[in-house]
Amino acid sequence: MEAGKQLAHGETGGGHAGEHGEVCMRASASLLAALALAVGLVVVPFASADEHSPGDPGDTPVEAGVAPDAGVPDSRPGEAFADPKIAELQESATDVQEELDELTSRIADAQRALDEATAQREEAASEREEAEEALREKQDEVDDFSRAMYTGMGRPDDMRMLLTAQSTEDVLAGSSMIRMLRSEQDKRLFDALDRHRAAVDAEREAKAAQEAAEERAEELERRSNDASNRADAISSELRGPIGEANEAVVAQQRAQEKRNAKTAANWESYVDRLDEAGIDPPSAAALRDPDSLPSGLRTVEGTDGTPQAGVAQTSVDGERLLVLPEETVEAVSSAVDALGKPYVPRDEGEGPVAYSCDGLVRAAFGAGGLELPERAPEQLARGVRVPHADAQPGDLVFIGPEKYGVQHVGVVLDDRTMLAADGRIASVAVTDLPASDSALAVVRPALGRRDEARDVPRRDDGELTWRCGGVELPMTTGGDTEHDGAGAWGGYPNGMIPSSALCAIGVSSHTLRCDAAQAFVAMSRAYAGEFGEGLCVTDSYRTFDAQVDLYHRKPALAAVPGTSNHGWGLALDMCGGVQSFGTAQFRWMAENAPEFGWIHPNWARQGGGREEPWHWEYVGRG
Repeated sequence: MEAGKQLAHGETGGGHAGEHGEVCMRASASLLAALALAVGLVVVPFASADEHSPGDPGDTPVEAGVAPDAGVPDSRPGEAFADPKIAELQESATDVQEELDELTSRIADAQRALDEATAQREEAASEREEAEEALREKQDEVDDFSRAMYTGMGRPDDMRMLLTAQSTEDVLAGSSMIRMLRSEQDKRLFDALDRHRAAVDAEREAKAAQEAAEERAEELERRSNDASNRADAISSELRGPIGEANEAVVAQQRAQEKRNAKTAANWESYVDRLDEAGIDPPSAAALRDPDSLPSGLRTVEGTDGTPQAGVAQTSVDGERLLVLPEETVEAVSSAVDALGKPYVPRDEGEGPVAYSCDGLVRAAFGAGGLELPERAPEQLARGVRVPHADAQPGDLVFIGPEKYGVQHVGVVLDDRTMLAADGRIASVAVTDLPASDSALAVVRPALGRRDEARDVPRRDDGELTWRCGGVELPMTTGGDTEHDGAGAWGGYPNGMIPSSALCAIGVSSHTLRCDAAQAFVAMSRAYAGEFGEGLCVTDSYRTFDAQVDLYHRKPALAAVPGTSNHGWGLALDMCGGVQSFGTAQFRWMAENAPEFGWIHPNWARQGGGREEPWHWEYVGRG
């Protein structure tokens, strides 16, 4: 070390100094010995930190589309799915999600431990470097002091001090001065030495901790590789079930399309028969009193032997022909025209693009001139009931069972079928009438509305929320209680929603759940009014297979397959400036998107845990 060389040179130097300084220096031999010993300790090479480079974060981050630690399996029961094979796949997917979620958590824990150990070592290295610098400064002070003393007074020793002293007082004064200088220099230098030794020890401990963490990092790497291998295995294992489920969905859709088409043709045939017979359906009011029906019409007998109100019949070529009110004919025709349209849950389902079960009957009968309440429980509470066995086309059947409350409503077509926006099939479809133990009541809208609402079944405490034949799970966005977020809907697992249940958003081939798509189109139109062009989108609905592939490529970043809100068609990744905090485009979204039902979830915001300015979710408009 340079300080050691300077001290060695000082020992060979000579010179003269004043008498007082000479007295002081003659008594400093022990001090010089101590300094030499101290320097001997210091000139041992400094311990240094190994260079450490943080891992390459990789290319553009892959957002998970779900709040951190919120990736939970779909808890809907098997009967909430449209097909048994799909329910089996859902169970299998749930098991996979749980396993991958646990693995992802372990990987994250190991990474956090490694990051912490690395930070501690870097901090220890910084302290060691500062201690080195402080020690160098103290050595320089000692070197300067020693050089000045030697240059001015020559080699000091106790004997020379005694020989040159004029009196006992000179000896005592010189000794006192020497002790004072020695004490002061010793304190400063040894304090620096102690700090340096402590820093070296701390760095040594931090290095050992980091090495242990690096061993865990190797395990992390193995786990990451294992995660990739698992993703590969999952992709391979699920390719068969996914293919089978997709085939089942396609087959189901084709069968449903045939059933829908046959029903539509039958209804059209009925309307044509009325027209050919020259029958103009009378108004609902004209058919409410069986004792005063329009000319040419006769009553329809009920199961109890009494005439039914709100319907009539006639004979054409010797065959019986049912005559429904004009409003009912218009309502059923409107509902038939909606066959095949997508199902949408919650409160955005009155068409014309997509429907909920209660939204469909409200829209259809509204088109026929009969106003109904918005939700199924109120429709039943205000409706005029008829015996289940007396149900006629155009009546409404309300479905339970009672423990679920009034969870579904459909339009009766005949004694076996009904038309409904079905949550399991995820479309407006012709389905079977429910068994009598599930049918809560039948209402005839042509008979008007009750003045006073009657009590209707309510969901039992602890039961899942069923609506329109499917389960609606509570929506969450990782703890944002002000805005509930995306969640499971329809009769299919995350990422396996048929294309017929989704709607285009007008950007490339991107699709979303239909209410989200409609809201996006309106939002994009408003955005274009501000910036001259519509919103830019890089990702929307993401299939389960795509989620598996993404997890395979980015297991530490991507969501566990089956948990991403993209898999529900309720999330978007944005571009065009929205993808960056602080831009005018992002600020516009933050200020205006909630008006259209879109939010930037808490976890994705700045300081929210994982910053993803590009990720937006549809939660509906309150």
